[in-house]
Amino acid sequence: MTTEFDLGALLAERGAERYELHARHLNPQLPRMLHTIGFDKVYERAEGAHFFDADGNDYLDMLAGFGVMGLGRHHPVVRKALHDVLDLDLADLTRFDCQPLPGLLAERLLAHSPHLDRVFFGNSGTEAVETALKFARYATGKPRVLYCDHAFHGLTTGSLSVNGEDGFRDGFAPLLPDTAIPLGDLDALARELRKGDVAALIVEPIQGKGVHEAPPGYLRAAQELLHKHKALLIADEVQTGLGRTGDFYAYQHEDGVEPDLVCVAKALSGGYVPVGATLGKEWIFKKVYSSMDRVLVHSASFGSNAQAMACGLAVLSVMENEQIVAGVRRTGELLKSRLTALIDTYELLADVRGRGLMIGIEFGKPSSLKLRGRWTMLQAARKGLFAQMVVVPLLQKHRILTQVSGDHLEVIKLIPPLVIDEADVDRFVDAFTAVMDDAHSGGGLMWDFGKTLIKQAVANR
Repeated sequence: MTTEFDLGALLAERGAERYELHARHLNPQLPRMLHTIGFDKVYERAEGAHFFDADGNDYLDMLAGFGVMGLGRHHPVVRKALHDVLDLDLADLTRFDCQPLPGLLAERLLAHSPHLDRVFFGNSGTEAVETALKFARYATGKPRVLYCDHAFHGLTTGSLSVNGEDGFRDGFAPLLPDTAIPLGDLDALARELRKGDVAALIVEPIQGKGVHEAPPGYLRAAQELLHKHKALLIADEVQTGLGRTGDFYAYQHEDGVEPDLVCVAKALSGGYVPVGATLGKEWIFKKVYSSMDRVLVHSASFGSNAQAMACGLAVLSVMENEQIVAGVRRTGELLKSRLTALIDTYELLADVRGRGLMIGIEFGKPSSLKLRGRWTMLQAARKGLFAQMVVVPLLQKHRILTQVSGDHLEVIKLIPPLVIDEADVDRFVDAFTAVMDDAHSGGGLMWDFGKTLIKQAVANR
């Protein structure tokens, strides 16, 4: 006898307890943080680049679930693919056969990076990075991986070893014997390579933390140095890949760059089923999987599952049929140019940078005496509070969801769904202008909220 399970009824009965359930059973600091900054909203449904609350209010999503929702929420093509694969009753995850979907998705992915030959499918970005680290060390026979200051590559132990943020690493040592170098510093790279024990350099073509792009020519020069010393270039495209920066991969903005390993995840899922992929050269995979005895030397229990593969195939189909990458170039240039035009108007606005729909807005010390005193007060309490003061009214007053781009950074990162349109750009720029006007007026609710943040920062020291 089949026991009925009614998910809709369960949510109708218990959905209102969402914040209490998290406080009681999950990470208790999340609901505490959301309550403190007024982000404790109740979103009832979502579509594309928008959320809706119980009253039907429309919220613009400029965060895309940290980049997962590349095509927005509930794209009909991806949704249909997931329904279709569930209805097929496939003999999935037998582990001892070769299903067609992983091969088909690998084929489609590799078409966007013709210099690469093979794919390993896992379940997340950090798994994709872990795979690349393992493969690079095994293939080269060397132990050390270089990474860049301020990098973010994931939070599992191997990925954490190449994470440039101390706040994530503190208390989790010892980690792998890896070494940080400044992004763009070829002399530092050459110095480390001369030691002879470097397996690879892993790099984000545009760093998620702070939205810093590798300098022009750096990736190609780094690749040449690495290969000269028989080391590999790993491109972490978990956030920057699949059209985010106006090319399919961000490394493709620079001619002649052909990474040995590429990590992909986030948007490949279509926002439904987690999936990660590590793409690599033939000789690397052949070295790792060198015999039938080593067929399972690196594997993932849920890797290549049918639902994830179907979502990935649907995402790539949508990207091609709806010309998503070309749309990102147009919309991204519009958004960036309109924000850049505001720099001369607002003394607190220091820089606008990035590519495509990955944009960093940086704030800096103002010149006027009145604002400079308030800025200094915020900085003394905790760096990054002003950016938080911008993020909060964007949500509370203008119903736009954004994020501060890393701990102690005065930078807001915009990584909206790639399907935002000109009306969404207008809405964001108008709201951001209103928040900047409020901040530069020297009074109002924004600076009052700043006092609340200062008290919170001092209490947490």
